[in-house]
Amino acid sequence: MALLQVADLRVAFNTPDGIVDAVRGLSFSVDAGRTLSLVGESGSGKSVSMQAIMGLIRNARISGQAFFDGRDLLALPASAMRQVRGRQISMVFQDPLSSLHPYYRIGWQITEMLRAHDATMSKRSARARAIELLGQVGIPKAGRRIDDYPHQFSGGMRQRAMIAMAIALNPKLLIADEPTTALDVSVQAQVLQLLRRVQQEFGTAIIFITHDLGVTAGMADEVLVMYAGEAMEQAGRRELFYDYRHPYTEGLLFSLPAGGQRERLQPIPGQPPSLIRMPPGCPFHPRCRYAFARCRSEQPAAQKVGGDPGHLSACWLPDSSAEA
Repeated sequence: MALLQVADLRVAFNTPDGIVDAVRGLSFSVDAGRTLSLVGESGSGKSVSMQAIMGLIRNARISGQAFFDGRDLLALPASAMRQVRGRQISMVFQDPLSSLHPYYRIGWQITEMLRAHDATMSKRSARARAIELLGQVGIPKAGRRIDDYPHQFSGGMRQRAMIAMAIALNPKLLIADEPTTALDVSVQAQVLQLLRRVQQEFGTAIIFITHDLGVTAGMADEVLVMYAGEAMEQAGRRELFYDYRHPYTEGLLFSLPAGGQRERLQPIPGQPPSLIRMPPGCPFHPRCRYAFARCRSEQPAAQKVGGDPGHLSACWLPDSSAEA
């Protein structure tokens, strides 16, 4: 049984211009010790869907199911959800400087989190555990740096501190929301290596949100491609990169630099649709070079394609039409 099983997740916001359908019928699962990568352009619903599952969204209409260890997270009362967050599911956000409180020392923020989940833990024990965690994530001289403020840490060190907080209670699931986007390449590699080590040591499941397919290639076991709040394609990592079946996935892959080849990038033409006024039919059809009449009038459901039973594509094209 999957550690997290999400079915028909929908998230909508009321705005003065109309209802924004940010997530529209998203379904997926994550097994213990595995990494699922959510990829897609900005605004495709990746972060919103995870924040909804974590109970971090207010003033939104949320429906569907998100079973974690047999309990539906979307049906839990706020008090029960607070016990899940941090202890069983943790989240690392894209910008650690805005996630860490600028007025409090790094060590204080980690120890407060520890004691919030374990009232029997003394301040001395919590501080010792915080130093241990900072050391585990590669903060040099952790015994001294624990009393620094967030602005005294570099971007990579702040992200490591956030990961230290996220893994403090050995959660079963870690959600990483573009944790390497603002980091340079060398620091990015160190953070990714750290996440892989955490997964190997504790058997943690990871949901990795990114728009970087290069990072996905190095991190993911399974990949879910999102567009306009929906899943366009789901497959194992190798299956998705070498046997993709959806035109949007093809567009994402073709827009990457081709190493060693002097060819122009091939961007996806046009812009993502308005989530207030969605086009009829397939949401990607206005930008799709393969679109035909049925694409403009009927929305395709995800169906099995290729040889992998877990490979799904939401497209009216025959299996082989979107292949390179």
